[in-house]
Amino acid sequence: MNTLCLMLLTVSTTFMFLTVGVEADEIKTELEESPRHGEWVEITVTDERKLNAFIVYPEVKEAATSIIVIHEIFGLTDWVRLVADRLAADGFVAICPDLLSGMGPDGGGTDSFESGDDVRRAIRGLSADRVNTDLDAVREYVSGLPSTNDKVAVSGFCWGGRQTFQYAVHSDKIAGAFVFYGSAPAVEDVPKITAPVYGFYGESDNRINATIDATKAAADAAKVTYEPVIYEGVGHAFLRRGMMADASDTQKSATKAAWERWVKLLGDL
Repeated sequence: MNTLCLMLLTVSTTFMFLTVGVEADEIKTELEESPRHGEWVEITVTDERKLNAFIVYPEVKEAATSIIVIHEIFGLTDWVRLVADRLAADGFVAICPDLLSGMGPDGGGTDSFESGDDVRRAIRGLSADRVNTDLDAVREYVSGLPSTNDKVAVSGFCWGGRQTFQYAVHSDKIAGAFVFYGSAPAVEDVPKITAPVYGFYGESDNRINATIDATKAAADAAKVTYEPVIYEGVGHAFLRRGMMADASDTQKSATKAAWERWVKLLGDL
């Protein structure tokens, strides 16, 4: 990592998003050199099944709000772990489960698959019940830590955004849901949601955005808080794209705005 990147480790996360992008090797370096405590943990889902997760703790004096970070269809990547680390830099306990734990070769997780196609195929095969059960276990684990308060939020990107929305339907024990360009549940399921849902969408992503109006109408009718924001000039996966070294100014700006909104909403839960 160059001198500028090392210096940026000492400033706010939001400023890093605005100032510098990251390549794959820089992501690894930033994770390795993070001043925050991050570790892999094993969470018991059932007597027969364990779930691996990466958790990062903030450097704070009081018990912190925690947030579950659900990965994209690419599985638990270093980029997702970097997001968790940067959330911790902003004061939250962030935990990202590998929802492919035990499904890879020799019982491995995401990093045990031979190709990205194999990862995506395995993720598409996950049932809603399995994902919700796994997320229940993660929520129970993180809420039981002595360093966390009673607020657990959930978030996710693309496939993980969809799982976030679905988990808000499933669970009445979360403080908030943050959906990054993930598809919505069926409108008839929206009234089951008890936590506020905040949406983050790219303007050029009509595959996802075409359902926003119907979801909003269903939420308003059921008095469910659903606040979608569409970020101009960007498309799907804009948060990740805006963090990359080759990101355009528009992508960086959208990422910065989304991150600032995310952190403020988390702090207000």
